[in-house]
Amino acid sequence: QPQLVESGGGLVQPGGSLRLSCAASGFAVDYSVIGWFRQAPGKEREGVSCIGFNGGSANYADSVKGRFTISRDKDKNTAYLEMNSLKPEDTAVYYCAAATRVWDTSCVLSKRPYENGYWGQGTQVTVSS
Repeated sequence: QPQLVESGGGLVQPGGSLRLSCAASGFAVDYSVIGWFRQAPGKEREGVSCIGFNGGSANYADSVKGRFTISRDKDKNTAYLEMNSLKPEDTAVYYCAAATRVWDTSCVLSKRPYENGYWGQGTQVTVSS
């Protein structure tokens, strides 16, 4: 059964860094469109970053551009979200998602491509002093 498992969340002070991991099984992250989303209490789930199929380009929400970096390691079959200069407004549950039937090398920050894909269980990120 294909699945995604996130890890790496936690409590960090403003200005700090975290790296989230998204380990995949049952399919190849390199041959999928991968997205990272977050959901803060009382808010809708929003797209943070994504990366296209097979070496495709990355895309970032304006709120995280220049601070977050998405990547993937095909040998470990894992995707990552490196988060730097964290702010209290980055506090949320972070989810990774994979679209395994989308072959675009570009991607959009929408949940639509992942409707027939896979989602992880989420990892909490709290930015607070």
